Amino acid sequence: MPNPKRKFSTTRRDKRRTHDSIEAKPFTVCKVTDEIHLYHRAYVHGNDLYYKGKVLIEGYKKTKSTPTAE
Repeated sequence: MPNPKRKFSTTRRDKRRTHDSIEAKPFTVCKVTDEIHLYHRAYVHGNDLYYKGKVLIEGYKKTKSTPTAE
């Protein structure tokens, strides 16, 4: 496995890593329910599932999907 002939400068290394930082995900507030949720994602408010301010499923029940070890 080849190794570098000389050490990379910290400036060069840091320029390469400028896009590696973690960014916060953008949240929005629904105008109908005032619920905070991620963009382009369905969300649960009460017992209903909403998307773009419209009810998709009434009486929606969240279920946890836990893997079972056998």
